[in-house]
Amino acid sequence: MKYYTTVETNQDNGKGRFRKWIKQLGVAGFLFFFVKGLVWLAVFFGVAKCFGQDI
Repeated sequence: MKYYTTVETNQDNGKGRFRKWIKQLGVAGFLFFFVKGLVWLAVFFGVAKCFGQDI
């Protein structure tokens, strides 16, 4: 019989909540945030190009 300490129990709950959130997010959520990140990168590169920075 294994006794869990408070720290181990809290870590398991955090991992479980994260995995549940990822499963609910799904492919559509992943694609949304992926495209959103790409748009922000394009914005930053565009602003840098407008101010004459060579990237």
